Amino acid sequence: MQTRRLAGLPVFQNASSFSRSLRTGIRPLVPPRPLGTRSISLHHVQRIARLRQQVAQKPPFATGHSVRSISSFKKAIWRRPVLRALYHLFAYCGIIIVGGGAFVAGVFLYDASTYREDPAAEDIPVSELALNPKRGGPKNLPIAEILVDDEDSEAMQEQRDKPKLVILGTGWGSVALLKSLNPGDYHVTVVSPVNYFLFTPMLPSATVGTLSLKSLVEPVRRIVHRVRGHFLKAEAEDIDFSSKLVEVSQLDSRGKRQHFYLPYDKLVVAVGSTTNPHGVKGLEHCNFLKTIDDARQIKNKVTENMELACLPTTSDEERRRLLSFVVCGGGPTGVEFAAELYDLLNEDLRGNFPKILRNEISVHVIQSRGHILNTYDEALSTYAEARFAHDQVDILTSSRVKEVRADKILFTQVENGETVTKEIPTGFCLWSTGVSQTPFAQKIAKKLEAQNNKHALETDSHLRLIGAPMGDVYAIGDCSTVQNNIAEHMVTFLRTIAWEKGKDPQKVHLTFSEWREVADRVKKRFPQATNHLRRVDRLFAEYDKDRSGTLDFDELHELLLQIDSKLTSLPATAQRANQQGEYLGRKFNQIAKALPGMRANEVDYGDLDEAVYKAFKYKHLGSLAYIGNAAIFDFNGMNYSGGLLAVYLWRSIYFSQSVSLRTRIMLAMDWTKRAFFGRGMFNFREH
Repeated sequence: MQTRRLAGLPVFQNASSFSRSLRTGIRPLVPPRPLGTRSISLHHVQRIARLRQQVAQKPPFATGHSVRSISSFKKAIWRRPVLRALYHLFAYCGIIIVGGGAFVAGVFLYDASTYREDPAAEDIPVSELALNPKRGGPKNLPIAEILVDDEDSEAMQEQRDKPKLVILGTGWGSVALLKSLNPGDYHVTVVSPVNYFLFTPMLPSATVGTLSLKSLVEPVRRIVHRVRGHFLKAEAEDIDFSSKLVEVSQLDSRGKRQHFYLPYDKLVVAVGSTTNPHGVKGLEHCNFLKTIDDARQIKNKVTENMELACLPTTSDEERRRLLSFVVCGGGPTGVEFAAELYDLLNEDLRGNFPKILRNEISVHVIQSRGHILNTYDEALSTYAEARFAHDQVDILTSSRVKEVRADKILFTQVENGETVTKEIPTGFCLWSTGVSQTPFAQKIAKKLEAQNNKHALETDSHLRLIGAPMGDVYAIGDCSTVQNNIAEHMVTFLRTIAWEKGKDPQKVHLTFSEWREVADRVKKRFPQATNHLRRVDRLFAEYDKDRSGTLDFDELHELLLQIDSKLTSLPATAQRANQQGEYLGRKFNQIAKALPGMRANEVDYGDLDEAVYKAFKYKHLGSLAYIGNAAIFDFNGMNYSGGLLAVYLWRSIYFSQSVSLRTRIMLAMDWTKRAFFGRGMFNFREH
């Protein structure tokens, strides 16, 4: 076969050579030339080049017709927006279906892996002292020096001889402490009458079914397990400070109360608080909102009242009484419960109960101060009151409850300068008027002469319980308050300065440089006073009344007393307890690191607080409250209030603060269920 090349392409002489190329597998680049043709035009050369380029781009054995068909189909799709949108829709739906199927299959596979058929029992050594503890202490009770799970693993055995850290309570402070501790540094034991942590800020939502009770609790053993600690479901009865023993009690299987001692090297008291009765009679007719059982009882009571109001035997007067809900206390808890109750009545009651109920239901909030939410900015309080007025929630400010009876509440109001007694028929009353000491905290305070506060246990700025042995006992959360006696503390410091100068403390005169040293010492010892000591030069000039260029004892004492008066007690809130728990956890970690060196030098590790860590300083992160399909925020002077957008922000903040992934998932599911299926008001015992 003879060929000629033209523009780098093979040219076949005749049809027979072209057919042979097909049989041998050589793809012809040009059609066969007619017989006798010796030349080719420029037009044919250009056509051959284009064909060659198209052939190179085609997949093997693909025809030009099929390529053009597919290409024209795609071009038609991209030219039409509707077809392009449908193309993407089907593509994304396919991805979602495949991804969703893979997720569901993964869930089933994981669920199948959680079942165990083989018995997991094994021989575990248990100390004889754990089963039969020796007796001792002031009351000759069993002393639980070794617990039954101290031998469960090698890690548990290694920390058996570590310093014993006992934590009383499972509230915000205790959980924050447990989450901040380094595992293995201490032999940790948690004692509490309940075996769960309760997310208290969202407790009002559980009273009307917006959230499930299970979504607000986290098993405390999961939290304790992180630090390889121990949990005892029991109640603290007393503390023997000299012997370092905590008396603990619990009912046994026969209903008999058993008492025993729990030894400690460091003890953290975080037993919380109880509701303040304010000396009002008849509180046995009220409901409270402090525990998960309180929320369950309120939910059942609200549902029962509405069901009774539907009976044909219920009179009009009795129906109005049953549907009269009164909240005593205009703080965050009382306001949020009233808001949640209004949401229930306005959203769920309308479609599931007779319409007459919606017209006869009334919600009242009794507040002793001039505004509800009086700790918030006044503009936010006013906004909340206007919102409740729009929702027909009755706000009774400057009112004091006098007595609570089974069917009505007596309260007083000042009208035209005279105190007038009024009454409200009620079928439900929530008492939410502040906090007071628990009996356990009161018992501790009576044993320590230095405890002078009747409302809470006093601690120093390192959260050490005043009056207890230094560095042994700490108190955090609602049961405690930080002492602000700056003036008394500085008297001791002045005596030291006077001794150094060989003078009488009453005759010491401080120069500006010495005053600055005093101010630095105050800020270090009492961080909460830092904001009041920013301009030490102005304070020096203000209280140097004789213009002598120095501060004498009386002038300095008056200055410090003025600062003392400006310092307020820390708020009894979850964020304060959480910050204190995190602070103690970080400090205990530092003490554990310094402990070996101190022991080698025969230094008591109980005095390490000031040496290894700074004093506690509370930082207010802001306040927020739900007020019925709206929310308000107070962030250090920056205020925000609004409708549903603010509600979603309120939810997102509490969602992020939830203690675990489990509770976050359950919160999201509860909010979704409320949107699709309502709150589902029915009364039963939810575990």
